[in-house]
Amino acid sequence: MKIARTVAEVRQAADCCKVEKARLGLVPTMGAFHDGHVSLFRAARAECDKVVVSLFVNPAQFAPHEDLARYPRDETRDAELAEDEGVDILFAPPADELYPTGFHTWVDPEGTGAEGVRRPDHFRGVATVCVKLFNIVQPDVAYFGQKDAQQAAIVRQLIRDLNLELELRVVLTVRDPDGLALSSRNTYLSADERLRALTLPRALRAGREAYADGADPVAAARAAFNGLDPDYVEVLDLGNAKLLAAAARVGETRLIDNVVLEGELT
Repeated sequence: MKIARTVAEVRQAADCCKVEKARLGLVPTMGAFHDGHVSLFRAARAECDKVVVSLFVNPAQFAPHEDLARYPRDETRDAELAEDEGVDILFAPPADELYPTGFHTWVDPEGTGAEGVRRPDHFRGVATVCVKLFNIVQPDVAYFGQKDAQQAAIVRQLIRDLNLELELRVVLTVRDPDGLALSSRNTYLSADERLRALTLPRALRAGREAYADGADPVAAARAAFNGLDPDYVEVLDLGNAKLLAAAARVGETRLIDNVVLEGELT
């Protein structure tokens, strides 16, 4: 596996794949890999000849009061796991490689509810770094997880709106046996907080069951939060699928999750 640190290095490696007429998959990540990331790597490996994984804790999608400084980082472990999973290129640039002095151009999606309302400028950072990665790597397919379904929907929209030549795949959320969606931020949780965090997937399941019975999924989910104060509980219409999404803070850790109410994320 090649580890690229600069735009020039990853472009050269990706261009070699194109010369070979290889189908190229890209998995954008912020590192701290877990089985959810592995599911993305394997989906890309199954569909593509070559797989590029970006490992970049994107400062542009964190607000000043958020957890950029303490976000989990273990590049050595991540690189070993990526290589074990057959990743061909790991792109791990420093922040100033993607945001050099004088950087002023942003991709700013409009009308983003849920996470977009609670985290102003978050999706501006996400959209900008995704467009940069797509332009740098020139993948045929990009892979995102369902847990970040709103992010995936925004990226799908920008691919369409900006006439970018790539496909997008959404891979189902991977959960621990107790139902908690895998997240790099789960490492912040104490044992007690982790038990409390299970309220989030349970509340979403209650909302999904209510929706199947013709009742209000938001009201049912809120009623099932049992002591946790959700940041939001909203139905998101993503075009090809309707989701019930929620965020809640457990101690100092903010977690997000969602379930599909109807349709299918692809």
